[in-house]
Amino acid sequence: MNAPREEPSGEALTLSLEAFSGPLELLLELARAQKVDLARISILELVDQYLAWLERARELRLALAADYLVMAAWLVYLKSQLLLPVGEREEPEIERQAVDLADRLRLLEAIRRAADWLAERPCLGDQRLPRGAPERPAVERQGPLVARLAELLQAWAAVARRAAPQSVELPPRRWVSVEQVLDRIARQLVGRDWQRIERFLPAEWRDELLRRSAMASGLVAALELARRGEIDLYQPEPFGPIFLRRRA
Repeated sequence: MNAPREEPSGEALTLSLEAFSGPLELLLELARAQKVDLARISILELVDQYLAWLERARELRLALAADYLVMAAWLVYLKSQLLLPVGEREEPEIERQAVDLADRLRLLEAIRRAADWLAERPCLGDQRLPRGAPERPAVERQGPLVARLAELLQAWAAVARRAAPQSVELPPRRWVSVEQVLDRIARQLVGRDWQRIERFLPAEWRDELLRRSAMASGLVAALELARRGEIDLYQPEPFGPIFLRRRA
């Protein structure tokens, strides 16, 4: 299997065990080649050193730590095979899995190199800028237009109708002036009996808008006469009917 790619100094996991001292990837290669006695390797001490290395290297890339984790796991697996009886060991299976792991690591290395190559390529809008001048619009040429005189006249008439100003005529509105109600109260209010203000509004004013105008003008007229001291006003309750009488 290929060893992981070389990392900057200070990032590599270097072991210091009783039977081995050196990089973890070298120990894994020697163990696969059966050039080191795994029986003398303390897996507990290896795991402790790996965890200590992770604690010191919190800022390392996760991919690097994952590579070393795979190596340590394989060492633990190989060591566990040594603890099994000879007849129960899976040496052919170990070799096959070792080859598969080597292939996967080589593929991972190729993917990393391709990713680094893509990251270093100039990016549009960053290291590489597009041309600023826009492309000229395409010119579409058409043949001569053919139209009949009647069609031209219809088109002109449609444009002329749209351009003509539209006049809006509103019907004249009728309303009751304050002077009209003042005159009616002055002529019709006799005696000192209380009378409702509606009595002085003409009964023929049945139109809703005209009736509301007459009521408003009547109220203003009554207030004006009360200000002059000519009449008294009385309203038994809020929003109730309004009564008036001539002042003595």
